[in-house]
Amino acid sequence: MSTRSIVIIGAGIAGLSAGCYARMNGYATQIFEAHNQPGGLCTSWRRRSFTFDGCIHHLAGAGPASKIYTIWDELGVLQRHQMHYFDDLVRVELPDGQGVTIYTDLDRLEGALKSLAPEDGPVIDEYLSAARRFLGFELLAMPLLTARDVPGLIGRLPSVLKWGRITLDQFAERFSNPLLRQAVPTLQYDFANIPVLLHLSFLAGCADHTLGWPSGGSLAFSRTIAQRYQDLGGQIEYDSPVARILVERDRAVGVALDDGAEVRADVVISAADGHSTIFDLLDGQFADGRIRRYYDAAPDAIDMSLCVAMGVARDMSAEPHALTLFLEHPVDIVGAPHDRLNVEIFNFDPALAPEGKTAIKVLLKSSYSFWKTLSADRIRYAEEKQRIAETVIAQLESRFPGLAGQVEVVDVSTPLTIERFSRNWRGLQAWPVPNQSPFSMFGGFTRTLPNLDCFLMTGQWAEAMIGISTAAISGRNAIQTVCRADGRRFRVERPGDAAG
Repeated sequence: MSTRSIVIIGAGIAGLSAGCYARMNGYATQIFEAHNQPGGLCTSWRRRSFTFDGCIHHLAGAGPASKIYTIWDELGVLQRHQMHYFDDLVRVELPDGQGVTIYTDLDRLEGALKSLAPEDGPVIDEYLSAARRFLGFELLAMPLLTARDVPGLIGRLPSVLKWGRITLDQFAERFSNPLLRQAVPTLQYDFANIPVLLHLSFLAGCADHTLGWPSGGSLAFSRTIAQRYQDLGGQIEYDSPVARILVERDRAVGVALDDGAEVRADVVISAADGHSTIFDLLDGQFADGRIRRYYDAAPDAIDMSLCVAMGVARDMSAEPHALTLFLEHPVDIVGAPHDRLNVEIFNFDPALAPEGKTAIKVLLKSSYSFWKTLSADRIRYAEEKQRIAETVIAQLESRFPGLAGQVEVVDVSTPLTIERFSRNWRGLQAWPVPNQSPFSMFGGFTRTLPNLDCFLMTGQWAEAMIGISTAAISGRNAIQTVCRADGRRFRVERPGDAAG
């Protein structure tokens, strides 16, 4: 018997994408969302007259040259959001005022780097040659590749393998210029041990406008896709946490809600947090050793999990949108020394702050266990957040004199904030499977669970890979899987089109 109904857990990007494509293919669907708004981690929040964005840095599929672009078209994004393309990827500055800007115009970048460090001409040539080699190559679109794309992929394979084995830290050692040796390891979100491959794919994506920023930011973006789902006839039940997935004879048959209500369906798709899905909603019954090892290895220290956001009465339109500031003296934050701050200046979207004012965000690596322990004393928890905010503002004052007196609102979120808001276990997003190759994204990680029928997982946890586009592709692929099982031709439509 073919599938007639699908229950989806979670109205994040993966759940909304699955819902949209399910409706395009004629399935009756309901999405159950624990929160009172869509988006999950793809969200923003309002503090007085400022909007602080909590998710999107670079949206893959932002331009028509991207394979992912058609997905955003089908999900209604392109009809409501203009795309902003950045002139620079990041600027890195030292305390003495020296700095380097990584422009997204590769010819301009080559000229700037050679002017700064003529002694490093051969290394700069290698770097820019590699970046140009990655133009038109979308790492995040690999799950969408078809047989026609294989020859082009094979042609780039030597470059993928070469730069996938070298980290930015290792590559920095090839430079003689002291500024570049210090700056290069921090060029990609300042994560540790980042392969040069990832940086090159982001730089090339910005250069050919396949990476960008959707106007209005993350929550507006999520609401657009939620509206698209509802326009297709889908139903979202907000404030409706799922307590467990109903299983009969190793077959998912529906969900039970926190209020005791049960909703039956032919297929259950979980777009919720992976740990909660597997170990709470399913009581760990369908977790094998591979899955348990993955979650047992969950990191305690999490990149970008501590956010200091502030709204300032200052026009910062002339500043870079991404700025890595090395500090004259390291500062202690959450028991660890920090010798630099990664600053995001939202000066490119007028929807996020009143005219003449700016929203700023500083993201820091933080320990979940530190905040979990501290949360037992709510006063100490609040005091530590205040201390961190004051520390960050004091450091920014050195770069932006007068800023401290221009701060109108400050908001500090921790891994516990993320966990409470999104129900993501330990405030985590998915992390890569150890020793995973770039090509493992074709098969995902837990799209299905051992010995459980009529059940799919979708989103970053299903793929063990982060990214908004990853979530959208995963949701789409889940419905393609359902269609194949039902012997249906997978159908898509754009807003305003007839299904087809």
